[in-house]
Amino acid sequence: MITAGDFKKGITIEWDGGVWNIVDFQHVKPGKGAAFVRTKIKNVMTGAVVERTFNPTDKMPRAIIDTKEMQYLYNDGDLYYFMDPETYEQEPLGKDAVEDAVKYVKENMNVTIRYFKGKAFSVEAPNFVDLEVTQTEPGFKGDTASNTYKPATVETGYELMVPLFINIGDVIKIDTRSGEYLSRA
Repeated sequence: MITAGDFKKGITIEWDGGVWNIVDFQHVKPGKGAAFVRTKIKNVMTGAVVERTFNPTDKMPRAIIDTKEMQYLYNDGDLYYFMDPETYEQEPLGKDAVEDAVKYVKENMNVTIRYFKGKAFSVEAPNFVDLEVTQTEPGFKGDTASNTYKPATVETGYELMVPLFINIGDVIKIDTRSGEYLSRA
């Protein structure tokens, strides 16, 4: 059990029938009345962000989130299959668990899967991935003005903005946290 007075960023708690990650918190001691803890919490299952105030003595159970490194194998309609590299067991996950990571992940790439009480609820791609550009307008000689971008599609189907000098067949590095182009690979 953890009290609201002991909150810190990144702690995961069980509250109101869900699992919540503390995004931000602030201890408030008004001139009149009792102190309280103002928090911004995010539901790890649904992604909903809520602002809530707690009494510093409120107790709630800490949620234990397990992570496992797995390899993405293939997609079969609405199911995405992942393999544990140690046991070679395959685990199918629904689109709701992989929706953010799937646009950066190609077959045989390692990902991190997060579990709560044995149930997988999210897939995280590596922070940086190298993907090949499959579609973009051709760059022309002399198109080197800074901060000029054009749309491009990479091999996973994800679309992003890239500099004018990037051409079809180039391998680029993408930051999966922001979805932005970083550099040529």
